[in-house]
Amino acid sequence: MQLTTHTDYALRLLIYLAIRNDAMPATIQAVATRYRVSANHMAKVAQTLVQLGYLHSHRGRGGGLTLARPAEKINLGALVRQTENLRLLECFGPNSTCPIDPICGLKSVLGRAQEAFLEVLDGYTLAALISNDNELRQRLAL
Repeated sequence: MQLTTHTDYALRLLIYLAIRNDAMPATIQAVATRYRVSANHMAKVAQTLVQLGYLHSHRGRGGGLTLARPAEKINLGALVRQTENLRLLECFGPNSTCPIDPICGLKSVLGRAQEAFLEVLDGYTLAALISNDNELRQRLAL
């Protein structure tokens, strides 16, 4: 399974915010610059994460983004479920037009593979991704 750029950036943004020592909110521009990605795309990702309750957005001078909950409470499986379209094939949706849908072995195999993928992610939190926080801060020049 391949994750979208949206989910990739969501994970990067959460990592960035979790490893910062600065109490001030982080700006989209700072995050985008550190990761060398589009600020516009990162802003869309941030908006999604605010709507989903992963981030707080602070307006005005000194504003920016902060985590809305501790890194230990951000589950990777839940995040991927909320940011990805998990409909691998047309038959995973309600209006399948495939004539072999009811008896297809492929749908069953892919469904099990997807469940296994998400089950592994369910076993990890954002905190697990930042156990090497000093090295991450060094790589991102924080």
